[in-house]
Amino acid sequence: QVQLVESGGGLVQPGGSLRLSCAASGIRFSISGMGWYRQVPGLQRELVARFTTNGTPIVADSVKGRFTISRDTAKNTVSLQMNSLKPEDTAVYFCNALGINGYWGQGTQVTVSS
Repeated sequence: QVQLVESGGGLVQPGGSLRLSCAASGIRFSISGMGWYRQVPGLQRELVARFTTNGTPIVADSVKGRFTISRDTAKNTVSLQMNSLKPEDTAVYFCNALGINGYWGQGTQVTVSS
């Protein structure tokens, strides 16, 4: 059974930082194209950053230079370091494996507000 468990969301002021982590089990992590998506109520879920199956990181233009995706294949974790957060980054962030038709975590709320 595949499980993706996120942690690290919360409330932060504009310009602040947060780090999200996702622990994966039941899946071949190294080829799973792990990544992060986010969703605002009423809008489509959008890609934030992910690894391709060969390990190349892909980062959305809207967060490039502010967010960094990393992974630890020994621990089966993928993380998202979010710096210089903006109010428009407010969303529920989801960990994902194997793309939009794959597996999802339960989501973690990130709120950027003063």
